[in-house]
Amino acid sequence: MSLRFEELDWQETPIGEISLRRRRHPASGEDVYEVKLGDEFLMSSLFTAGEIALAELGLAKLPNTGLDVAVGGLGLGYTAQAALDDPRVRRLTVIDALAEVIDWHQRGLVPLGTRLASDSRCRLVHGDFFAMAAETGGLDPEEPDLRFHAVLLDVDHSPRHVLRPRHASLYQPAGLRALARHLRPGGVFALWSNDPPDEQFISALTEVFAESAAHVVEFANPLQGGTSANTVYVAGAGAGAS
Repeated sequence: MSLRFEELDWQETPIGEISLRRRRHPASGEDVYEVKLGDEFLMSSLFTAGEIALAELGLAKLPNTGLDVAVGGLGLGYTAQAALDDPRVRRLTVIDALAEVIDWHQRGLVPLGTRLASDSRCRLVHGDFFAMAAETGGLDPEEPDLRFHAVLLDVDHSPRHVLRPRHASLYQPAGLRALARHLRPGGVFALWSNDPPDEQFISALTEVFAESAAHVVEFANPLQGGTSANTVYVAGAGAGAS
């Protein structure tokens, strides 16, 4: 049995102090993994429904075999693992700006780390997703011309509540158009958000993509009682994407 509380890692990063903590849930006795940026909670293994739904909803309408998928934001790995659980996925590129987070997975400090790091279909890339999405050099440094069937993004709290000010440009029509260049014809962009559906962002998606939808994902919240919700936006590039 693990300790009641343990700080597994703490690092100074370009965006602030990041820490990985493990605590024992008082009711279930299970281990809960948490990531904090300074004093702010970024993610918890207690709430993963939205991260899993990001992959499931993003991949739902794609072809039956041979999917190439990119994930922006590794975190605790739940979106990446949900993508790999889909047998249609042949290649997964996961991009994270923090080498420390990738290291947690490679060292097996988080529950899904060993599975992700050892899956031959999955490659963990240290890079700035937002800079890569804005450029023409591609999202996979080893294959700069590769375009993806799906790009799944979970980094910021929402399009309005970003971790770094420069991220905000991606959520505008020009940023979305640049990102769409990394999709195959008929490809999908999907985004996780902690906020309710945002009409302004939906309007930006509609301006760029052939179709878009905002899915509200509800889940039990044992800390506050009742339910909480995330939003997963799914936008299709359309057959004419280039």
